[in-house]
Amino acid sequence: MDFRKTESNMMGSTQYIRLLKIMLLIFLLSPFVSAQQVLPIFKDRKIINSYSTETLNKGILDFRIGHRFGDMFGDQGGWPTFYGLENARDILIGFDYGVTDNLLVGINRTKGAGPLRMLVNSYLKYKIAGQNDLSDRPLAVTFVAMNSWSTMPKSDEISAINNFPKFAHRLTYHFQMLVSKRFSEVVSLQFNVGYTHRNFVDLDDVNYLLNIGGAGRFQLNRRLAILVDANIPTRFRDIDTKYTIPLGVGLEWETGGGHVFQINFTNAGGLSEPDYLAYTISKWSEGQFRLGFTISRQFRI
Repeated sequence: MDFRKTESNMMGSTQYIRLLKIMLLIFLLSPFVSAQQVLPIFKDRKIINSYSTETLNKGILDFRIGHRFGDMFGDQGGWPTFYGLENARDILIGFDYGVTDNLLVGINRTKGAGPLRMLVNSYLKYKIAGQNDLSDRPLAVTFVAMNSWSTMPKSDEISAINNFPKFAHRLTYHFQMLVSKRFSEVVSLQFNVGYTHRNFVDLDDVNYLLNIGGAGRFQLNRRLAILVDANIPTRFRDIDTKYTIPLGVGLEWETGGGHVFQINFTNAGGLSEPDYLAYTISKWSEGQFRLGFTISRQFRI
């Protein structure tokens, strides 16, 4: 009986050692497994023209500067304007802040490229569903609500768009739903649909504007990615013929330490949604596209 007890204890000790080895192996490998699974759909809150589904982590402040130059070619480009680099079509300076991991609030000031200028844009983004890695949630869904306020001086010309009979005529509202998914370590795609309402427009225009669009991100290596996006604004009137689809392509460079740099080409002049969705008339086919860039830097508050 004593011999059997000893044999049983020896078998238990062997199993215990094997279990310890397995637990140690899992412990050593777990950091590498988790590191591979963290794959955000997009690296920035903006793709090129479009918002992305991404928000900021709670307590993170994002400072950003955006710039759009003039037409590279066409009647307004070429050598006389150094291919648009001597002209500033639009400029953005602003801040985004993560109130929670799913709620972002932001404010920026843009020069404006359409008839309404000197724009103060405030907005919030709320992510109701998110994809943290390839094996987690299948989709990310985010809503955007935005208000744009033109601070242009009031004109006495009654036919001018900045006549502003009432203060409310300075305001534009934009609402958008964004749905995206990262299909692999290389490809991320997004679909968006939105509604824009302008309180004051030209006589031959309409106040409302519907839009649908899409975007993609294609990872080249650890830090570089190709970006594309397009949006189709619709007024359901004949005036649609003079407006064009804002289309952009760009290169995103994540330099590390919360710093993202993007360089892009687009026919859109404006940097804010109510601006570029409502007033883009430039055409790629006529060389009316421009160089732009965005710099983003994050801080923990």
